[in-house]
Amino acid sequence: MVSVREKIAYGLGDTASNIIFQTVMMFLMLYYTDVVGLSPAVVGTMFLLVRVFDAVTDPLMGNIADKTHTKWGHFRPYLLWLALPFAIISILAFTTPDLTGNNKIIYAFTTYTLLMVAYTAINIPYCALGGVITADAKERVTVQSYRFVFGMLGGVIVAGCTMPMVEYFGQGDSAKGYQYTMTAMSTLGLVMFLLCFLGTKERIEQPKSQSVTFKESAKSLWQNDQWRILCLAAVFLLTGQVLRFTLAVYYVKYFLGREDLITSFMTLGVIASMIGCAVAQPLAKRVCKIKAYIWLQVISAIICALSFFIQSDQIILAFAAFILWKFFLDMATPLLWAKMADTIDYGHEKTGIRITGLVYSGVIFFIKMGVALGGAIAGWLLAFYGYQADVEQTAATQQGILLSFTVLPALGSFFVAAIMKKYTLTNDKLEKIQGKLSITAS
Repeated sequence: MVSVREKIAYGLGDTASNIIFQTVMMFLMLYYTDVVGLSPAVVGTMFLLVRVFDAVTDPLMGNIADKTHTKWGHFRPYLLWLALPFAIISILAFTTPDLTGNNKIIYAFTTYTLLMVAYTAINIPYCALGGVITADAKERVTVQSYRFVFGMLGGVIVAGCTMPMVEYFGQGDSAKGYQYTMTAMSTLGLVMFLLCFLGTKERIEQPKSQSVTFKESAKSLWQNDQWRILCLAAVFLLTGQVLRFTLAVYYVKYFLGREDLITSFMTLGVIASMIGCAVAQPLAKRVCKIKAYIWLQVISAIICALSFFIQSDQIILAFAAFILWKFFLDMATPLLWAKMADTIDYGHEKTGIRITGLVYSGVIFFIKMGVALGGAIAGWLLAFYGYQADVEQTAATQQGILLSFTVLPALGSFFVAAIMKKYTLTNDKLEKIQGKLSITAS
């Protein structure tokens, strides 16, 4: 059994990651369009290009981590080595130098690219660490539940504190406010990464005799059909989720007409996510985690689609729908990440090669493809519907924001539910696989 103390330490690593990731998800589009002054079409295209490039680096980082051998293990040392560089680059990405025209775009493109590369370099090893803490299938769900509860805590910090801190530090200067806010948050993240490094332990080792090339590892990975199912599901899941979450601030500000409620809207949504992640553990003990995941996606999709019919003056109903969507959607999140660890055992038994870092980085590659598509589509749709920053939007633009915030993300969850019907790694099947591999739960 993994101690509660170690589960908390592991979770703090995701708090640190989410302080940056959730800031990018919630506010970077708004920062670029309303503070830096870039057009939404330019921002959407930049998101796509940078995130596609960033996604390509994921398998490379996973392979590097698998081949890393230190006294601290394969994955933990990266938390120590990269915590400070990641914090510094995060601050630079939310810094607005006195530039004009294309120079603004070049600076944004450069710093955003560096931020995504740094995120990959520290987050891939962190995610892989979750696959070597324990071999017990139910404990894996528990570890991931702790991870995402604490990860969502990072989201609560971002949602609840970002705008008030921007106003406090900026005193009317939003650019200065964002820079100082990110400095404070990055410092907090740095401390949490170090606590994660100190408080965790790697228990599952690669076979001592394993020595394979990247080409052989990649071939083994592709032969893992259950891993391929998770990858396909990840693309649709994140495309819809990021599209909806990116447009949430625009929905509140321009459709509901209540800019003063953005912080409350986002914060309550993330709190609902935390509760959902916490519920995942007892749910997985009582219900087949595959069936549970499918139904949670269906429920999330229905809530999302029905939100289209909420009127702009129905504020409480809009809040309730968003909270319920986040609750059910993120109840499924720990189940998905526990499945990633299960596919490592499955692939090891099927091909004879154990590639923890590459499995995680491969799924994260497709997750980031979804993030790239969701962010890019959000920018393109805003441009298509004629969005203009900080002005009263036309009826057509408001309707476009509503459609993009509700119906289109719902399609993503429906597709995920259909794809996951092909996933077959139940707990019983996994126990048989681990018995053949002589992997003991701990």
